[in-house]
Amino acid sequence: MGTLIQGGTVVTASDVVFADVLIEGREVIAIAKHIEEKGHQVVDATGCYLFPGGVDPHTHLDMPFGGTVTADDFRTGTKAAAFGGTTTVIDFALHSKGSTLRDALTTWHQKADGKAAIDYAFHVMVGDMRQEVMDEIPMIVEEEGVTSFKLFMAYKNNLQVDDETLFRVLRVAAKAGALVQVHAENGDVIEVLVNEALARGQVEPKYHALTRPPEAEGEATERAIRLAEIAGAPLYVVHVTCAQAADAISDARKRGLPIYGETCPQYLVCDVTDYDRPNFVGAKYVMSPPLRAKSNQAVLWGKLRNMELQSFGSDQCSFNLKGQKELGLHDFSKIPNGSPTIEDRMAILYHYGVIQGQLSLQKFVALTSTNPAKLFGLYPRKGTIAIGCDADIVVWDPSVERTISVETHHMNVDNSIFEGMRVTGIPKYVFLRGTLIVDGNTFVGEDGFGEFQRCERFSNVSL
Repeated sequence: MGTLIQGGTVVTASDVVFADVLIEGREVIAIAKHIEEKGHQVVDATGCYLFPGGVDPHTHLDMPFGGTVTADDFRTGTKAAAFGGTTTVIDFALHSKGSTLRDALTTWHQKADGKAAIDYAFHVMVGDMRQEVMDEIPMIVEEEGVTSFKLFMAYKNNLQVDDETLFRVLRVAAKAGALVQVHAENGDVIEVLVNEALARGQVEPKYHALTRPPEAEGEATERAIRLAEIAGAPLYVVHVTCAQAADAISDARKRGLPIYGETCPQYLVCDVTDYDRPNFVGAKYVMSPPLRAKSNQAVLWGKLRNMELQSFGSDQCSFNLKGQKELGLHDFSKIPNGSPTIEDRMAILYHYGVIQGQLSLQKFVALTSTNPAKLFGLYPRKGTIAIGCDADIVVWDPSVERTISVETHHMNVDNSIFEGMRVTGIPKYVFLRGTLIVDGNTFVGEDGFGEFQRCERFSNVSL
């Protein structure tokens, strides 16, 4: 006998239908207006939506950065993700200079194995592009099931690559069937601005934003797109924050180019004024690219609504305010970049998007699940509710209100950038491959239950 989710409304990227869903083993085996109980275990979903489990395309778990390591590892981070309705994360394996891409993946498999409570895949963040690393890309795609590679146009003297390297990688990756991601900020300009600010004694968190202006992001985004165009390669721009970058992506897509953009919850509901919070609290909002002027939020919402931005990631990268963010107490450039967002990604988009009339239910599902699954080679196994797909299902209660708070979240970190926000809508039950892992506010899954997901080669998709 299977598990019958009864009385709910099934939502996919294309449809909203009242239907029962029958799960057997790890898969969905039937969807119909009414399915007989016949001894199945029945889950009452009356008044609830059934969403496909969220696919978060942008997480940093157990990642070293700035002399410390993110506060959430694969055990705590994936449990928190599950409570938020996410059942698959795609984490970034950090490649170190002088090592191989396979070394990076081996390290990240060790970090996740036995800990991850939900399914996971990997991108590779490339630390250097020696010829032997370049030659390794096709093998990683073919043998490791990793089909996306991230390059940085920022973090000068650390991760930043030059235009020649980016262009060469775009060509090699496209030939191998991989998708290149870029962190698009002009690192050379930022380096000058940061050094000038510090020389003037401007050390507070707000100078993190003032030395990383939106123009630096817009310029880098446009440059990356032009390089991809010359290379004949697809491109995915991570964590888009501002009108300049978003417009560059829209313009490229109007020219028929396979350019894709992602934004994150923090850029929709937080803004540059948060850096002015007293007593160093502004440090918890230090991330890169930084928060922008509030006027950018309307632009980002419009791009999401029109699918000119196609993906919604958390950019989960949690650091404690005490002991970690405080590394930059007297120098904003030493504040570890990142915030805890994995648990509230879907709730923020549902409340401020669906409830407030910015997005349809179908677009909510597309952005949080279907599109990331398609872009990174996990669809249709992940990202939808359909016969034969993995039974990753979130029974979402749209009537429950809650206040986001560090006191109640499940992340292993002492702060929340969404502290005090009231949101409506919460997972009532979360199923991963047919197994119940979240029952209300109780985690009923297991450490290590998550499975590594091999990704298929990239193919241009219409989103």
